[in-house]
Amino acid sequence: MAGPLTVDVVAPDQVLWSGTAERLVAPTVEGEIGLLTGHEPVLSVLKSGVVRVRGGADGDAEFPIESGFLSFDHDVVTVVVEPVEDHQETAPAES
Repeated sequence: MAGPLTVDVVAPDQVLWSGTAERLVAPTVEGEIGLLTGHEPVLSVLKSGVVRVRGGADGDAEFPIESGFLSFDHDVVTVVVEPVEDHQETAPAES
């Protein structure tokens, strides 16, 4: 079984979330992308939407963003975002 993703979600002035996760979903200019362990390397520009981190040891997280980019290689994801103003980390709604 493959290990977890190492994920860092950062804004220009702060780290929004850092840890491990099973998957990450982000809105790119080419459409929504989902990343799991073993995915091919990716460098992508992000558009307005929500970055979702799932299956993290510290729980799930969602980040509304205006724009940004992500880099993925060797199961390490770095997401650099311009967050929506006055955003606080939110837990996903219970199903």
